[in-house]
Amino acid sequence: MDQYEARLAIIDTAIDMQRRLLVNHPVFHAIRSIAELRTFMEWHAFAVWDFMSLVKRLQAGLTCVSIPWVPASSADAARLINEIVLSEECDHTPLGFMSHFELYLQAMRDIGASTQCIDDFLSLIRSGADAAHAMSRVEAPAPVQMFVNATLETCRERSTHEVLGAFLFGREDVIPDMFRSLLKRWQFDQKQVPLFHYYLTRHIEIDAEEHGPAARTLISDVTRGDPLKREAAMKAGFVAITARIKLWDALFSHLRNRPAPQMC
Repeated sequence: MDQYEARLAIIDTAIDMQRRLLVNHPVFHAIRSIAELRTFMEWHAFAVWDFMSLVKRLQAGLTCVSIPWVPASSADAARLINEIVLSEECDHTPLGFMSHFELYLQAMRDIGASTQCIDDFLSLIRSGADAAHAMSRVEAPAPVQMFVNATLETCRERSTHEVLGAFLFGREDVIPDMFRSLLKRWQFDQKQVPLFHYYLTRHIEIDAEEHGPAARTLISDVTRGDPLKREAAMKAGFVAITARIKLWDALFSHLRNRPAPQMC
């Protein structure tokens, strides 16, 4: 094993440890009532939104989205990311074609969770406001602001292979098991939260079977056996997982400090 392989093995072990912490995070045990689920979704909605910024950043890096158009450097990579964009931005859902983010907001409304904060945030974004300023204006929870700002910084400042690392290791690779953990630990009947249950199971299905494998193929295609690029991608993934753990830590603390809920 050469020095690069040794370093990659160390980072891979660190990612696996963080991944286990994330999948088994105590926040999933803390969601015992509809009121707590509402709070969870009101925080998590911003992570669902900023996921699309990662996806669109990758589409911009792996295809041509400017005018005049030129062919992508890798047709295989272009097809894979466009397939991911298709399902994330306009999937076929029980409510028709819509983005997973829009589906999530409807799932929030169905259980009485407030979408006011995220709706106001989007209105500011549409009017041209900077995302950090918009989150501050709508008074999004500070840990949410830190998480989203870190994601957007990755999109703006990092190379495409680093964004891919954050996307794969911080999102697509871990989300299926994270959502399985949530479904396993919560105490709700599917009929109480039908759209949210659909959202979770749909992500488990497509991320585990389609998007996760596609993201791994994309990393191989983009890094092309370059150990330095692979290392940078994995480090970005480690940072992304750690950021999610910090977000869940803050939400868990917030839920624990609330008055004891009435059980559903």
